[in-house]
Amino acid sequence: MVTKNRRVEPGYIYHVLNRGSERRKLFHSVASYDAFENLLTETFQRTPLRLFTYQLMPNHWHFVVQVTTNKEQLSEFFQYLAGTHAKRFRVASQTVGNGHVYQDRFKSFPVQCDEHFLTLCRYVESNALHAGLVDRAENWRWGGLNRRLSGHNEIFVSEWPVCLPADWLDRVNRPLYKTELTDIRISTKRGRPFGDSQWTRNTAADLGLAHTMRRPGRPRKLVNSDC
Repeated sequence: MVTKNRRVEPGYIYHVLNRGSERRKLFHSVASYDAFENLLTETFQRTPLRLFTYQLMPNHWHFVVQVTTNKEQLSEFFQYLAGTHAKRFRVASQTVGNGHVYQDRFKSFPVQCDEHFLTLCRYVESNALHAGLVDRAENWRWGGLNRRLSGHNEIFVSEWPVCLPADWLDRVNRPLYKTELTDIRISTKRGRPFGDSQWTRNTAADLGLAHTMRRPGRPRKLVNSDC
């Protein structure tokens, strides 16, 4: 299968995620989560990036970020973050040489800066809740929601680009609509821009992502009506 090139442009907001190889755990203890967050701070010092929210889960992670300086910023940030984490993971677990820690290169897709941004952030910040790891979304320690509420915002470098709704906690603790989940999962799987139909088409054209708009599978063959 041919891998499509990922085109990134400054100014766009992206959802970035990755999973452990074969869905194996990336984090096994409080110390392993804390070590990753320390690495996150280290990565920011090397490659500053606007981080709006994130969530670390046992076998994957999510980030919502904005590219601000150049086309390489996203790759530089997340390649260092995941690559360094993978090396330290193997050393800490005494499994050096045992194969890949992550399933693949990180996934990403651009997000429209409107209600779609809020929908995506709800999805990210409620991940632990919907996985049954906590009874309230804000109780998951390793994520943007908990950090904002606890005042430990030292790794955040930017305010949200849209106003945070006054009822945000209630929103995050409510299930997303099925259509919202479906749209996010399609964008995650195919790298398709997440937004309204016009913005999605325009962004796909601008960023060379037209292939993400096509239906998966082989093109349908034309039938010769003269036969």
